[in-house]
Amino acid sequence: MTITSIEIYKYTIPMVPFTIATGTMDYAQNLFIRIHTSEGITGVGECSAFPMIVGETQATCFEMAKDFARLWKNKPASDIDARLQELDLFTAGNYTAKSAFDLALYDIAAKKANQPLYQYLGGERKVIESDLTIGIGTPENMAQTAREFVAKGVNIIKVKLGKKPADDIERIRQIREAIGYNTQLRIDANQGWSYEDAVTALTALGQYDIQFCEQPMRRWNDELLPALCKLSPIPVMADESVFTHHDAERIIRNKACASINIKFAKSGGIHEALKINDVAEKNEIPCMMGGMLESRVALTAKVHFAMAKNNVKFYDLDTCLIGHIEDPVTGGVSYQGMQLQLTDAPGIGADVDPAYLKKLEQVVI
Repeated sequence: MTITSIEIYKYTIPMVPFTIATGTMDYAQNLFIRIHTSEGITGVGECSAFPMIVGETQATCFEMAKDFARLWKNKPASDIDARLQELDLFTAGNYTAKSAFDLALYDIAAKKANQPLYQYLGGERKVIESDLTIGIGTPENMAQTAREFVAKGVNIIKVKLGKKPADDIERIRQIREAIGYNTQLRIDANQGWSYEDAVTALTALGQYDIQFCEQPMRRWNDELLPALCKLSPIPVMADESVFTHHDAERIIRNKACASINIKFAKSGGIHEALKINDVAEKNEIPCMMGGMLESRVALTAKVHFAMAKNNVKFYDLDTCLIGHIEDPVTGGVSYQGMQLQLTDAPGIGADVDPAYLKKLEQVVI
């Protein structure tokens, strides 16, 4: 089964502006690809560029995708290891762009096996309940958003922080005052604090029953994470500090986290995410399935992965709920409250409305 052609789209999705510690996004900078094969099986993939985190943009992903497609044309789609190794030999990094191609190969493989992706990956159905994220704003507005989430039945809220510690502490104080303690809270500083700020913030926030804090400091401060983990009353989750399984091995070896956030856009897709999870599981470090600003195409793939791996115990799968103005996806995962429901369609089981794709900048290789 050889690759005959690859469609590449600048898969732009308009958004309500969403703010984290490192900046604001007002549209999802996504890429969508479709790989055609000689057996008539097609695979779809999506990635979501988040430049302030991964250093890639929609434009860079689009250009890299053209080169990737030329590398793969007329080669076997079934040899996933070889195809992905070609991308790694061709260019270092660029994990976001690579992840779209990775997903498409796994989609083809699962369709060839006539299995939903989670079964192809060796998994069984389990309950997947996501958190819902509050972007950075005034303490009053964030508290009001938390009230609205709870009124809608949200059980787990993730709160973006990473600004001045005093302001972040006030944000959480007002949120807890607004919603009480029956709702689980997680926080994510997105590398926004210095070491001193992280110590101040986490020490003060310990009283508010926080499940964990994602990525308190810049990844170049990783050598300070072991000390922070010892001081913090809140468990630390490594996010931007772990792109690959090599990062996971280093962070775990140095006792620099309590858990790890896996994102396809950081790891290059499913192939590397499996390795990260394996390293974590061997060391009894639980993982979270997270993401950038993906539509329900990549979101569906993430739910398949989370369902396939029991060490993935936390779910941050609200990407298309935090501001996407349009949903052009056909099939795929659906929300029942904050629980995510999969069909048993072969492969990923999601695609994009052809009418929506016609409006996008595109190329076929």
